[in-house]
Amino acid sequence: MDPILVGRSITASGDGAPVVLLPRYGNRHGLVAGATGTGKTVTLMTLAEGFSRAGVPVFVADVKGDVAGLAVAGADDAKLRERAGRIGIADYRPEGSPTIFWDLYGRLGHPVRTTVSEMGPVLLSRILELNDTQAGVLDVAFKLADDRGLLLLDLDDLRALLGLVAEERKAVSAEYGLVGAQSVAAIQRALLRLAGDGGEAFFGEPALELHDLMRVDPQGRGVIGILAADQLVLKPRLYSTFLLWLLSELFEALPEVGDLDKPKLVFVFDEAHLLFKDAPPALRQRIEQVVRIIRSKGVGVYFCSQFPDDVPDEILGQLGNRVQHALRAFTPRDQKAVRTAAETFVANPGLDVAATISKLGTGEALVSTLQDPPGGGRGVPMPVEHTLIAPPRCRMGAIGEDERRRVRDGSPVGAKYDAAMNRESAAELLARRAQEQTAQSGAPAAKPAGPGEGGVGGRINDWLFGTKRRQGILEASGKQAARTITNQIVRGVLGGIFGGRR
Repeated sequence: MDPILVGRSITASGDGAPVVLLPRYGNRHGLVAGATGTGKTVTLMTLAEGFSRAGVPVFVADVKGDVAGLAVAGADDAKLRERAGRIGIADYRPEGSPTIFWDLYGRLGHPVRTTVSEMGPVLLSRILELNDTQAGVLDVAFKLADDRGLLLLDLDDLRALLGLVAEERKAVSAEYGLVGAQSVAAIQRALLRLAGDGGEAFFGEPALELHDLMRVDPQGRGVIGILAADQLVLKPRLYSTFLLWLLSELFEALPEVGDLDKPKLVFVFDEAHLLFKDAPPALRQRIEQVVRIIRSKGVGVYFCSQFPDDVPDEILGQLGNRVQHALRAFTPRDQKAVRTAAETFVANPGLDVAATISKLGTGEALVSTLQDPPGGGRGVPMPVEHTLIAPPRCRMGAIGEDERRRVRDGSPVGAKYDAAMNRESAAELLARRAQEQTAQSGAPAAKPAGPGEGGVGGRINDWLFGTKRRQGILEASGKQAARTITNQIVRGVLGGIFGGRR
């Protein structure tokens, strides 16, 4: 299979060689790093196009809105043609890639949904920012739902379940462990915040089916799934947890396939530092486990961030393909990042990596990929090369609403996901049970207040006749009068008895 062209090495003599990524090592993961404005996004687009032409589906988050340019052809620009000629791309021509737009909020792409049950209590606790005690209560709630056959699809179902836990708190505590009313209330408040952040639309049906992320078009090109994340990234917990959930679903659903000629899917984490920020140790361990093992299921994971040390060391060591754009060593943090980047590359005797990183121009990068060296061995990291990155064939920038609409209208999955559905689940089942219990007990159902029953008149009515929680003044006065008469009778009878004995 033809290699994916990343660019061409830059040498003093000018006779640089092509720098390529072999598709069979595309599942060995990778990293694209560099300061803002140095060309990371363009490199991602070049890699995405290369994988697509090799028949590999790609899923990438579009944080700034410019990755959407993959869907349409770029400009027929003389400078781009000249750059392509320098790199050795003989068949360079502007063209778009087969693309499907996705959006958790359903505005800029097809809605991406999952169910509460599929998300599970661990990742949901991270989204809701629960402490250990509250997370334990959520575990109990999920266990209760399993035992009682309650289907959890959307947030209404979870709210209804928490109401049941609160209502039967003593019995639930006795069977599953202590459940505090304060913890239940805290989870309910967190759900309210999540709904305010737009999370309501994320949970429901039809849920995303993973094979729709792994499509190949009739020409054999991999379809690029682009997640609109310009608003989602403002909610870091929701953004990172969604991507981690998606990666975990792939890990659990896909079979073991070993090393293939090309990956089954390439998954790109943009703004990767958000994935690890404030993540508890257990969650970081889960991420490391997924990244380490998902390679054998034919999935390549590529992280994109400003600094290489945004990715923890235990995961950084799993990334075999590296593209490092310029870093400006202005601060101690920057200088540490430069040293980290230089130390993670295989040394090149003819290149001072640490000095070159801060001098790279836009569209240039230090690149090291896994290769099969002539002397023997497989999947060996090649010495780092100063590389002129190949230009993508698509538009390097945002697209218009009309262009996005045309792509979305031609999508093969629009009819499947655009319309939401709401089948019977926990919320409806618990509501029906409550109505049946009310009917069996013979208690009249509470009716909503009619005209004139609220306001001042309603408060006077409550004061006179009382409510369910307290007596009215008439009832209280009547009881007091009855007690007075009864006491007088009792005293008179007792007085007569004892008086008669004197």
